[in-house]
Amino acid sequence: MTDTINNNDDNNEEEAEIIYIPDDEGNDEAFEVIMRFELDDGTDRKYMMVVPAEEDGDEEQEVFAFRYDEENDEIKLYPIEDQAEWDMVEETFNTLIGEFDAQ
Repeated sequence: MTDTINNNDDNNEEEAEIIYIPDDEGNDEAFEVIMRFELDDGTDRKYMMVVPAEEDGDEEQEVFAFRYDEENDEIKLYPIEDQAEWDMVEETFNTLIGEFDAQ
């Protein structure tokens, strides 16, 4: 049995989800959320993949990953510092991107 990801491509005008993350100097930087997912490991941890919002869409972009919690419409981001956790997130992201590109 395989899992199917349904993406509604009928509406390409869908607005990007933008979040603001403070940099080292406390300035808010805009990031576009490109993917959210949960690992199928029973932990209920949620992850978000983001890219800088002001980047040119034609160039390869650096993707940043965060674990997040959502509470009362407020998103709290946590850096992924554990190598094993990072490996699982990276593998899941690559698998989901591969499935999306194959469609």
